[in-house]
Amino acid sequence: MTISVHDKQFRPFISSEEIAREVQRIATEISRDLRDKDPLFCPTLTGAYMFMADLAKAMDFDAETYFVKYTSYSGMSSTGIVRAELPFPAKCSGRHVVIVEDIVDSGTTMKAMLDALVPLKPAGVYIATLLFKPDSFRETFPIDYVGKRIGNDFILGYGLDYDGRGRCYPDIYVVDQ
Repeated sequence: MTISVHDKQFRPFISSEEIAREVQRIATEISRDLRDKDPLFCPTLTGAYMFMADLAKAMDFDAETYFVKYTSYSGMSSTGIVRAELPFPAKCSGRHVVIVEDIVDSGTTMKAMLDALVPLKPAGVYIATLLFKPDSFRETFPIDYVGKRIGNDFILGYGLDYDGRGRCYPDIYVVDQ
């Protein structure tokens, strides 16, 4: 089923069942690695809210969550300028921090987030992303937990949006060009 959002058409790309399998796999890996480290999960608003909710339910331990918001997108592309609208809290100091992201593409926003964490002196920093665009990635930092590697097409659904719309779909759609 094709959907319309603003001026674009999108076709199915990743089903909710496939998303659920990837979320469970990542939750299992995080549970294995971090359950005894009292991690602080910092999902990024607004896109990662669905991923974080499902991830939290799938992990086998309870953990604290604090949402952050760093933005660089306008429409379908990055502006290249990262703004901290809701920065990391002081409670990151001495903690194992897991940045939870819906998608990592160029890495520009994530690099700014990692730089913002340095002065807080966390015990460790980990990145968990549902989606990763390796062909767009221009940074060198590691991504610890990756759901799916995808191409450079523009996508929406499952928290991802196009100018504020399309987030609520349970599946992920790709722009139909």
